[in-house]
Amino acid sequence: MTEKKVYMGTGRRKTSIAQVRMVPGTGKITVNGVDVKEFFPHETIILDIKQPLVATNTENTFDIDVKVNGGGYNGQAGAIRLGIVRALLQYDANNDPESDDSFRKILKRAGLITRDSRIKERKKPGLKKARRAPQFSKR
Repeated sequence: MTEKKVYMGTGRRKTSIAQVRMVPGTGKITVNGVDVKEFFPHETIILDIKQPLVATNTENTFDIDVKVNGGGYNGQAGAIRLGIVRALLQYDANNDPESDDSFRKILKRAGLITRDSRIKERKKPGLKKARRAPQFSKR
C-alpha cells in the first residue's frame, strides 16, 4: 500500500486558527467536514482562500482538509489561506528558494507569506472603546 504524503500548515488571522491538511488529490476543499462552498456564504471569500493555489498553479493538485475555529468568516478565510501557503511551502521545501519557479518566491511576490498581525485593540478604562472617549459636554 502506497502512503500519500501529507503536508500540514497552521494559519492564524485575528482570533481564528486554521489547521490545514493537504494531500495529493483532485482539488477538493473541505472546511470542518463540509464543502467550502457550503461553509462560506460568499464566492469572494472562496476566491481569497484559493489565491495561493492559483498563484502556484496547483488548484487541482491537492485535496485540502481544514479544521478552523474562532473569529468570523473573513478571519477564518485569512487563517485558511495562510495555512495553505505554509503547507505549499512544506511541499516545495526541496526546491531551491532562489529559483524563479520556487513557490516561496511566487508567494512572497504575491504578498501571501506574511501573517496579518492586526487584531482588535483592547478597551482602555474610562473610554467607551479602545480609543473612543465619552462625548464631551461643556455644560
